[in-house]
Amino acid sequence: MCRKREKIVKKICIAIISIALIIAFGISLNNVEKTELQSTDGRDFEKATVTEIVSSDYSDSTSKDYDGSVGEDDSVRAGQQQIKVKIRTGEHKGEILDATSSSSYMYGARCRIGTKVIVIISESDELTTVSVYNYDRGNQLYMIIAFFLIVLVLIGGFKGFKSAVGLVFTFCCILFVFMPLIYRGVSPIFAAAFVVIITTVVVMYLIDGFTAKSICAIVGTIIGVVLAAVFAFIFGKICHISGYNVDDIESLIYIGEMTDIKVGELMFAGILISALGAVMDVAMSVASTINEIHDKNPKLDTKELFKSGINVGKDMMGTMSNTLILAFAGGSINTFVYIYSYNYQYYQVLDMYSIGIEIIQGISATLGVILTVPIVSAISAVALKKNI
Repeated sequence: MCRKREKIVKKICIAIISIALIIAFGISLNNVEKTELQSTDGRDFEKATVTEIVSSDYSDSTSKDYDGSVGEDDSVRAGQQQIKVKIRTGEHKGEILDATSSSSYMYGARCRIGTKVIVIISESDELTTVSVYNYDRGNQLYMIIAFFLIVLVLIGGFKGFKSAVGLVFTFCCILFVFMPLIYRGVSPIFAAAFVVIITTVVVMYLIDGFTAKSICAIVGTIIGVVLAAVFAFIFGKICHISGYNVDDIESLIYIGEMTDIKVGELMFAGILISALGAVMDVAMSVASTINEIHDKNPKLDTKELFKSGINVGKDMMGTMSNTLILAFAGGSINTFVYIYSYNYQYYQVLDMYSIGIEIIQGISATLGVILTVPIVSAISAVALKKNI
């Protein structure tokens, strides 16, 4: 019992020290002076609550859904509202100001008394202009995230808690390590590889500590993710597709010209990060299975352990392949609707950059998952038989 407690305490201490070092590294990385791409002088985004509707001239033309129903959210809205809002944050906190809400699907809000919104306060000389940017949905999003984490912990117990910590850590790495690195001019591919490595090591450590099983899974995960990026690069070269063929490339090129970000590599960096979760799952499952089989039957040789890993991995290949392909396809559903509705010709569809990119991303990530199975099987089988 004492040894078990010592191991748990040791694991927690190592995790705390590691996370503290990474946080310190992230803080130093984020100490960067950003190039001003657009002027924000005299303009602030603040929280506000609608206190009065002065006037409203909405003109609604409704659009029916497939079931024939019509709802407020299905309306094609045009027009604007003159309202009064009470500012809840910032320099004008507590003040009641006149505001304009021009509602559309992307910006503005259909305001009622009590509606919580985000407003843009623009000040020049003695003139203050207030307009509604969007609904204030921050609290709702926080509640959704909290609900997810609570369910994860309730069902998963202590392992669920560690998974939640791993998720938060992964998100923080992307936001506070990956983004500052590429902003400083580091290759997005190398930055993504670095994030993949530290995320894999920390998450695997949280799950199982530094055991032979977790180390095999870590090595297999890193190799599998890197292979996914390599395949994406090769397929891109073959198909004449690069990171400059993505949506919003004009805006990205402008950002690249004004900063040190290498926008052409962002697509491949995205594949590295998007493949990580599925590859990590497969790697840990295969490594755990081989480890358990070896514990129950130590007489099995390296070849037999390898075959056992392959057999277990075959089922996972199908499910994980579907997961990745459907994830990429789901992200392009609007494009598919557009193509189907306008009845594009076959060759026209096949040679669209967006379709080519989705195919390359989906297949590259899936190949990374598939190849992880034999890689982890081989590493685990050799490591267990040679007591590495």
